[in-house]
Amino acid sequence: MKHKKHEAQVPEEAPVEGSETGGTPSGQNDVDALVRERDEYLASWKRAAADYQNLRRRLQSDVDAAVASRKAALLGDLLLVLDYLDMALATPVQSPEGKNLHAGVEATRGAMLGALERAGVKPLPEGGRFDPSVHACVATEDAGGKEPGEILATLRRGYTFEGKVLRDESHRVGR
Repeated sequence: MKHKKHEAQVPEEAPVEGSETGGTPSGQNDVDALVRERDEYLASWKRAAADYQNLRRRLQSDVDAAVASRKAALLGDLLLVLDYLDMALATPVQSPEGKNLHAGVEATRGAMLGALERAGVKPLPEGGRFDPSVHACVATEDAGGKEPGEILATLRRGYTFEGKVLRDESHRVGR
């Protein structure tokens, strides 16, 4: 038995939609609408992704600032303890027990300074000219032979942490 091939019969004069009238086929309108919708969704997604990245950066910045603030407060408290240790060491001792206590306080102060340095706390350099951005002036005095603005004495040592002044130095300054 022979099989007949069936071919689709297309009339020669069948009009193709939009070909003779100059309009666009209905399928093309659907494609254009889908492309516009896709572009709108893509732009919306890009804005949302950028907003998310900005939010992440802002939140990380806020967390970093909060942590730095808490660190600075704790380090400030530890510097106060260091001041108390310095006051204890400034007291003259005569007895053997006092000398042993003095040595213990000195060792404690050294350990505290080492821990602060490992945490990134650095002492400000002593002496030199008064700089209001890092120094606090407690008093001014006439100082024969010294130039005005020269630091005469440091009353309380200053420190920096992460490039910022954690505690400014207190000085007596010549005028």
